[in-house]
Amino acid sequence: MELKDLNLPHDQTAPRTHAEALRFVSQLTKESFAMILAGGRGTRLMQLTEARAKPAVPFGGKFRIIDFTLSNCVNSGVRRIAVATQYKAHSLIRHIQRGWSFLDGRFGEFIQLLPAQQQVLDSWYRGTADAVFQNLGILRRHAPRYVLVLSGDHVYKMDYGRMLAFHVHKQADLTAACVEVPLADAGSFGVMAVDEQERIVSFAEKPAQPQPDPGRPGVALASMGVYVFNTEFLYEQMTRDADDPRSSHDFGKDVIPYLVPRYRVYAHRFAESSVGVGPDGVPYWRDVGTVDAYWEANMELTKVVPELNLYDRDWPVWTHQEQLPPAKFVFDDEGRRGMAVDSLVSGGCIISGAVVRRSLLFSDVHVECCSLVEDSVILPNVRVGQNVVLKRVVLDRGCKIPERMEIGVDPDEDRKRYHVTAGGVTLVTPAMLGQPVFGIR
Repeated sequence: MELKDLNLPHDQTAPRTHAEALRFVSQLTKESFAMILAGGRGTRLMQLTEARAKPAVPFGGKFRIIDFTLSNCVNSGVRRIAVATQYKAHSLIRHIQRGWSFLDGRFGEFIQLLPAQQQVLDSWYRGTADAVFQNLGILRRHAPRYVLVLSGDHVYKMDYGRMLAFHVHKQADLTAACVEVPLADAGSFGVMAVDEQERIVSFAEKPAQPQPDPGRPGVALASMGVYVFNTEFLYEQMTRDADDPRSSHDFGKDVIPYLVPRYRVYAHRFAESSVGVGPDGVPYWRDVGTVDAYWEANMELTKVVPELNLYDRDWPVWTHQEQLPPAKFVFDDEGRRGMAVDSLVSGGCIISGAVVRRSLLFSDVHVECCSLVEDSVILPNVRVGQNVVLKRVVLDRGCKIPERMEIGVDPDEDRKRYHVTAGGVTLVTPAMLGQPVFGIR
């Protein structure tokens, strides 16, 4: 990290050297508290979120979506973290308890789970802002100087310390992280317009006609759902919003549009704090909010040089590690050769005389003799019988595919039983196969 990269003021109080700059950012992260909003349904993921919240959906062979936000916090030095849960949170809570218990309370590090408890109102969380409002008592107890409000359902790698430094330099009340997206896709996001100082001059949630970034007609600035608040300002605004009967208590729909014309609200460009870039030089951020987007993001990982680097030891993605044996490939006979090409195969998998191409297999997946798996995402604990053909398929956890079944070959037949997306991806769950759903999802 270069000192200039921190974008700090050049006066007598600013860090003068690289070491001072790092200490400056370290102090900011120590004074910060992260509130991760992880209660969303994720309805556009269809049956993948029938039994789990979107942040708990498996991703990348061994992770859950929320692991990326949590890892960003820990790697950035923000180690006072709360996770607000609500919708079908059991698997999410269990995952955090198992995989994120390594933070040491003796050093003031922790991850607290904040399920909706009706502590303040006789209601569950009514929106993203209300989830923060109902937990203001916990924030006050820890007395941070800054609060990071983060979405738990995006995949990206970001140094929050750089964003905090930007926030302090701008003397902002609120800083919102933004990512550049094609103007044609911007209607699915909160879209902001900024002036030459990066101050936000307008904000619209999912506008019908998004505004382009000045001087760049084909690009818009989309909100990432990543915010830095001065703590006292957050208390004030969450209380004001809670008392507003016209508000839906959502950051994108209500809070940010209200604050933009009245306070110092700045945009922080993701490119300035992203960790690593893909082969095309573009920072990696994905909203895997649809089955097509989820499938595509997983498929990207099977490329020779993927856009998301999961092999970076300087910024690791932490998760719960199951104790499983290595992946195993057996039989080397003509027509019965266990092999995987351009694929990710996780621990506990057995490829028994089958062929796997351009696919991602999560842990404990067994593929039996003479089967073919292509361009597919197979979640944990799946069993694929003999002589099966799977193409452009997402198989949910615990599916058992009978022998000689073909999925992804005839879309018209698939639609009679499964969910086929507009992009031609077939989603299959145990319930669709007439199989019972047991255990944690």
